[in-house]
Amino acid sequence: MPKVTKPANQKGDFLVDYEEKVFEDVKAEPGEKALVTFHTVAFEGSIGFVNLLQATRLKRKGYETSVLLYGPGVTLGVQRGFPTLGDEAFPGHQNFNKQIAKFMEEGGKVYACRFALQALYGHGEGSLIPGIVPISPLDVLDIVLLHKKAGAVILDTWTL
Repeated sequence: MPKVTKPANQKGDFLVDYEEKVFEDVKAEPGEKALVTFHTVAFEGSIGFVNLLQATRLKRKGYETSVLLYGPGVTLGVQRGFPTLGDEAFPGHQNFNKQIAKFMEEGGKVYACRFALQALYGHGEGSLIPGIVPISPLDVLDIVLLHKKAGAVILDTWTL
C-alpha cells in the first residue's frame, strides 16, 4: 500500500499562486456599459451570486452597469429573512440581498420583470429590495437590445 509522506495542509498554507495575474487589468473607457442578466433561481447554485460579484466588479472597473432580473431571476431581488424580513436565518442567507444592495449603493442599476414577479412567483413590487426598479415584460428584450446597440459587455446568467 502506498504511504502518504506529505504533511497535511495547515491553516495559512498557500495551495496556489493567488497573486499572479495573467491578463492586463481592463478598465472601462468613459461611457462604456455592461449588462448582467439573471434567469436563475436564488440558492439553486452558485452562478447567481458569482455573477452578482461580477456585476459589482464591472461597476468598479468603470462600466455603467445594470442588472436584469427576469423569469426565475426575480427571486434574487425579493426581500427575505426569517423569522422577520432582514433576519439571517443561517450564514449566507442574505448574501443575494446584501450583494444587490452593495451593487446599488455603488451606483449600479437593478431591474426586475413585473410579469415574473406576479405571474410566476406571486410577489408584488413591494417584495423587491428597495431600489430595484420594476419593469414591464416588454422592457426585458429592449434593455438587452439597447445595451447591444451601445456595444456593452453582456453576461447572461442561466441555470434553467
